[in-house]
Amino acid sequence: MNKRKRKKWSARQSSKRGTVPGTPVFIGESRSEAVRIGSISYDRGDLVEKGALSLDDVHRPYRSEGVTWINVDGIHDLKVMDALGKRFGLHPLTIEDLMNTSQRPKAEVFPDYLFLVMKMMNYNDETNSVDVEHVSLILGEGYVLSFQEKEGDVFEPVRERLRASRGRLRGNGSDYLAYALMDAVVDHYFLSVERIGDVIEDMDDRLLSDPRSDDLQRIHELKRDVMTLRKAVWPLREAVGKLQKSDASFFGNDLDAFLRDLYDHTIQVIDMVESSRELLTGMHDTYLSSVSNRMNEVMKVLTVIATIFIPLTFIAGVYGMNFKYMPELDWRFSYPVVWIVMIAVGAGMVAYFRRKKWL
Repeated sequence: MNKRKRKKWSARQSSKRGTVPGTPVFIGESRSEAVRIGSISYDRGDLVEKGALSLDDVHRPYRSEGVTWINVDGIHDLKVMDALGKRFGLHPLTIEDLMNTSQRPKAEVFPDYLFLVMKMMNYNDETNSVDVEHVSLILGEGYVLSFQEKEGDVFEPVRERLRASRGRLRGNGSDYLAYALMDAVVDHYFLSVERIGDVIEDMDDRLLSDPRSDDLQRIHELKRDVMTLRKAVWPLREAVGKLQKSDASFFGNDLDAFLRDLYDHTIQVIDMVESSRELLTGMHDTYLSSVSNRMNEVMKVLTVIATIFIPLTFIAGVYGMNFKYMPELDWRFSYPVVWIVMIAVGAGMVAYFRRKKWL
């Protein structure tokens, strides 16, 4: 997030201060595009996919069989979010957290639904930074709601599995769909962390031999990206652990093993993030040491050159004095002799420096 975006975000954050708890206020990057709503309804033998639904077409499903997945791209429209909240019986605090992109990942259990906040990560190769998107899931009886800031997500593999009727998705309920969406987000963390890890390793290999002037700035940028990942994964670990220990019946007993696997994945991501963080801390010191060593090498060469020229300058200074009676000035071979002496002194000093391993 650059300085201008950060200022705008802070201004929107300030506008929320003093409001009554549960008052929905959009906090995030301002957007002008319309909210896009799509749905996939399916059971073991049938699937119906609809895109670009109007708000009037969205209703809470009450059927006992089948699953409905409603995806909302855009959380900046207060009227749409308020209408969806009323139709699905969402608590005002849930609507508030849905529209707050600064909300940390968490899981909350309500009487009729389970509310989960996550951060979707994607490494942008064009900007060489991590893009973060606020994602929320609502798990209810026979339905799942997913809310995103904009179009484009990591859920396409889940959609493909539903369309192709592969795996367990079509034969399980809404709880398994919610797990699959959570797993898709966490799996994408691995891609972002591995991509950052590759950049860090390449830079670490080069720092000792060829430190560049912009490396320090790049190290600080990578530190911010790693910190962003850390802020997203650590709270998610707590949220998944809460789902495992919760007595609520939103997840069936047959999903305990899958939730444990998801928890293990979050631990693996945390380990990778912490390793990258420690490596970056060491790279900062390595960069400063490399720059200092290069400076020392330059200063050593300059010092050696200056030291060699000190006696030569002395000789040249002596014979450059304007005294009338200097016997050497009248000698026939005085000029070449002085040159021979100066070259011999310089060569002797170079040989001495090499013997001492100063060169």
